[in-house]
Amino acid sequence: MRWVEGNPTRRLSRSESFVTLGEAEAWIARMEKSAARGVTPETATMSLAEYGDSVWDLAMRGLEAKTLVPYSAGWRLRVVPALGHLTPQTITAGAADRVVLAWIAEEVGRSTVKNSLAALVRVMQQAVRDGLIDTNPARVVGWQQLYRQAEDEADDPRSLALQDWSALQDLAAALVDRSHGKFEGWGDVVEFAGGTAARIGEVSGVRLKDINLDSWIWDVCRQTTPSPGGLADKGTKGKRRRKVPIIPQIRPLVLRRVAETDGSPMARLFTGPRGGRITTAILRDATHWDEVVVSLGYDYLRRHDLRHTGLTWMADAGIPVHILRVIAGHGSIETTQRYLHSSPRTIQNAGVTLADYLAGNVSFWQDPEPEPPAKTAEPPSRGHLRLVQ
Repeated sequence: MRWVEGNPTRRLSRSESFVTLGEAEAWIARMEKSAARGVTPETATMSLAEYGDSVWDLAMRGLEAKTLVPYSAGWRLRVVPALGHLTPQTITAGAADRVVLAWIAEEVGRSTVKNSLAALVRVMQQAVRDGLIDTNPARVVGWQQLYRQAEDEADDPRSLALQDWSALQDLAAALVDRSHGKFEGWGDVVEFAGGTAARIGEVSGVRLKDINLDSWIWDVCRQTTPSPGGLADKGTKGKRRRKVPIIPQIRPLVLRRVAETDGSPMARLFTGPRGGRITTAILRDATHWDEVVVSLGYDYLRRHDLRHTGLTWMADAGIPVHILRVIAGHGSIETTQRYLHSSPRTIQNAGVTLADYLAGNVSFWQDPEPEPPAKTAEPPSRGHLRLVQ
């Protein structure tokens, strides 16, 4: 494509490559439509990140500084990594929906979601005014209700947890069976995430050197997340490095995965069928997650609920809350305490324990005999007391 602009005029060009003729013709049609609206091909082929940078001041006009700061942070840290590599014309309402849902699943704060989405809406609205697109696809509606639902579920994570280890294995097997080529790696990812209460991005970030096969401890120090131009590894959420035990149920799985690597310390323990990095979205699409969980009766189950499952099991096992907090990597102990809701079994056990105590069959900790008070000087007689003013 070639065009002329400026005074004096400049002859400019822009080119793209496509796999099929249909894709190339669609691109030409979009460029012709943009040109008819007075949009230069250079602007029409910008990525969202490039376009946002070029129109930022215009799109954010009228905002106070105290509002502009969180908008800028949301754009830079949330929007650009998720959608920045796409052009404004290729961003759909469905893509915006999925991005917001992903933020909620990652436990991003409500205000962060609001500010990030507001920045995206303003930039896309500027694209409407510039003639790049006809309507603004970023006007996501109903996300506040989804956020409240997520918060309600997080207050009772037991409602999100699978019942037992067999249920987790059945889920893993069903996902493998539904995937293309019945790739066993998807089942490994699911069982490992449930057994370690980890996020899918953290499972994707595991390197061989992170697993101590002597102590069976996993040093959780990185996660895989979307970034401009593709996936990238970065620090864990909140930059909180933590240690997680590798339970016997998943040790054979880990040993098998280790044997399949080349032995280098930076070798990835979990990859996709072609050796690439994985994300929660990739796992969902590759295994037809939504269909599988419905068929198993877990309509509510999301990939992040594997983490809820592991933490709930640990809480039921009696792991002290301060240790559970370290394993989970929570910044606040109040977050960890949400996993300590009593189950019917623990309530029944409490009744049995109380009955045994009242029957004298259980001995509890008793404070040692108190030491006798130290002798003090004899108090003076009444005649020696006087009021000092």
